[in-house]
Amino acid sequence: MPVITNIEDLRVLHKKRTPKMFYDYADSGSWTESTYRANESDFQKIKLRQRVAVDMTNRTTKTKMVGQEVAMPVALAPTGLTGMQHADGEILAAKAAEKFGVPFCLSTMSICSIEDVAERTTKPFWFQLYVMKDRGFIERLIERAKAAKCSALVLTLDLQILGQRHKDLKNGLSAPPKLTIANMINMATKPRWCLGMAMTPRRTFRNIVGHATGVGNMSSLSSWTAEQFDPGLNWGDVEWIKKLWGGKLIIKGILDEEDARMAANSGADALIVSNHGGRQLDGAVSSIQALPGIVNAVGKDIEVWMDGGIRSGQDVLKAWALGARGTMIGRPFLYGLGAMGEAGVTKCLELIHNELDITMAFTGHRDIQNVTKDILYPGTF
Repeated sequence: MPVITNIEDLRVLHKKRTPKMFYDYADSGSWTESTYRANESDFQKIKLRQRVAVDMTNRTTKTKMVGQEVAMPVALAPTGLTGMQHADGEILAAKAAEKFGVPFCLSTMSICSIEDVAERTTKPFWFQLYVMKDRGFIERLIERAKAAKCSALVLTLDLQILGQRHKDLKNGLSAPPKLTIANMINMATKPRWCLGMAMTPRRTFRNIVGHATGVGNMSSLSSWTAEQFDPGLNWGDVEWIKKLWGGKLIIKGILDEEDARMAANSGADALIVSNHGGRQLDGAVSSIQALPGIVNAVGKDIEVWMDGGIRSGQDVLKAWALGARGTMIGRPFLYGLGAMGEAGVTKCLELIHNELDITMAFTGHRDIQNVTKDILYPGTF
């Protein structure tokens, strides 16, 4: 086993162990991928102020996200097809998050169902909702999330239509993968992945198949999802979902200050500054660049988080310093999952926590809740 010292080490191992179409699904953006790259590179431009001769003892990264105590201001983001990165991937990621003390959010487009995850965890997790034209299906999804005792609903607003993702199109992305000659040759080089998949019954979108009207097998699923994402989604739908859900509501996919004010006025408990990991509008601003303006616009009215480009605990601290009271990670935990299963997700969280803790000390702080933008070097943010 190689020595894992950072998230990049997990990414390299993930690429070796996971079929190309699923690795590419996790590690790519839309069109030219400029926004996908900017999410990460814009973090690197922000520099930190080193402080010395300060008391660094008794440090804590603990805080709360929508009232829930967390070990650090990090949650595992909802990611589609997680169970194709590693067999039973959503279950394993949820277990790792629960043990570490951070939230896990299950995607509508997950391989393991709401019920699969609920049966194999002991604490409430969050559920992410895509709005479909089939409102009856949405109502049933929300009822299933309630029955599973999900503690928050994450409503994603930035996927009314699907951004063009060139790698997914070229790879012929599907779950399970189509048994073409190219796919079979590639999978033959990933024996650990193949063995895991052979031993689990979870190889399709289990939140949908058998639950959505007219979707009983994979042949009808791809056409159903293409037809069902709702380009007519509007703030009236948000109000309807909030009343239907009745619990903590988090709105994901905000990049614009005007949209942020709409989110705050909707009565949601938190919003997530996000460009869908650079997988929707290519050429959009990076999440970290959009964050300060949105915090200034609505930070007193609603809890503001951010998602996109985080690859270290330093990135988490920079986001916190710029006003985010929570962050979400997608690719980092997928790298860990694809590399080493549950142990890899745990390793991802340990790496980020260690980097967050040590960087906080170097910048002269012992409690993350006392960290402000004063830790950032002037002129770099």
